[in-house]
Amino acid sequence: MKRTVFLSLLFAAFLPALSADVSVHWHGAPEIVSRAAAVMDAATGTFVFLHNADMEIQPASLTKLMTMHLVFQEISAGRAALDEIIVPPPESWAINQFPGSSLMFLAPGQQVSLEELLLGLAIPSGNDAAVAVALRFAPSVDAFAQMMNREARAMGLSRTRFVEPSGISDHNMTTAREFAYFSRHYIHLWPESLANYHTVQEFSFPRAEHVANVFRDNPGTITQRNRNTLLGRVDGVDGIRTGFINASGFNISLTAERNGTRFIAVVLGAPSEPGGDRIRDEDGERLLEWAFSRYHTVRPRLDAPLAPVRVWRGRQNHVDVALLEPLDFTAGIGRGENMRWRIEPQEHLSAPLEIGSHAGSLVLTDSFGELRRIPLVTAASVEQGGFFRRLFDSIRLFFMR
Repeated sequence: MKRTVFLSLLFAAFLPALSADVSVHWHGAPEIVSRAAAVMDAATGTFVFLHNADMEIQPASLTKLMTMHLVFQEISAGRAALDEIIVPPPESWAINQFPGSSLMFLAPGQQVSLEELLLGLAIPSGNDAAVAVALRFAPSVDAFAQMMNREARAMGLSRTRFVEPSGISDHNMTTAREFAYFSRHYIHLWPESLANYHTVQEFSFPRAEHVANVFRDNPGTITQRNRNTLLGRVDGVDGIRTGFINASGFNISLTAERNGTRFIAVVLGAPSEPGGDRIRDEDGERLLEWAFSRYHTVRPRLDAPLAPVRVWRGRQNHVDVALLEPLDFTAGIGRGENMRWRIEPQEHLSAPLEIGSHAGSLVLTDSFGELRRIPLVTAASVEQGGFFRRLFDSIRLFFMR
């Protein structure tokens, strides 16, 4: 049982982890106008840039990503389906939304699929779509917000909180650091969402199939463009979404992939006045270009299995070891070529040993020197040997010291 639990935890360590807050020192980082920002290597969780990253700022429509995340969870669990048809409740009709809301234009008498509601969230950023989704999965908008907060806590996001699913409220809150963590988790869990929703350039609604028969000859279709204007304009950008309310200013959670490296940039609090969206986009583009010019994801591949390490005073002389952390890491451009590795075992490792005991380090080097040390742990427990084994090993260790 202990071995099963340990191996499960070890496997989990190779998945993107929200708890890892490893940062590197950045040089020559660009100055930005927005109040807060964070740039993270999506593969490793390493921050390469932080600016007021723990300042609490309203996420605005970035909130809709948590709403979509909960929907994807429900679909994955088999409790919902993309082709499910929903009749929008009155609370979700466009005419009942807060003045100035972004809308997909839900109205009485319509029928819409769950997938179209997701597109309505992702592209025109419909607050009406957010309410419709919330009321599909919870008895009230408040109850859905509680689901959002439980999920945030489960992810370890202690400073991110929600009171409704669209982002219109001044009382929703997050930080650049935490929203970068969330964005990484979201992309890891739902990678297909980038192509299926967040890079789709336009959305037309309602169409004839959505409205009552009497309106099908003239359904009043409105076509809206994706609000992420960096799509197709900045190399590698493929999501994820923007946000704005007066209290926060202009926000964006942005991701791009180039040559096997993916960065996530979260920019919060660009000025609310006209032109603030341009400033937000310039800050996001500047940060991505800077990150790609200086850092990349290094993915070492070991050319042989990890050799067992020596154990003293045990029933066996050797124990298998495992990596406590993933191999992949973030390094400066030019580092990580012609990489070599070696094991440095824990000196005089002695039984008894619990599974997961520290057993040494895997050391990665390149032509410039050491790159990284990854802790090694025992992959099994080791019981003490018999009296004569312990005595013999103790004598040998005495003369080795």
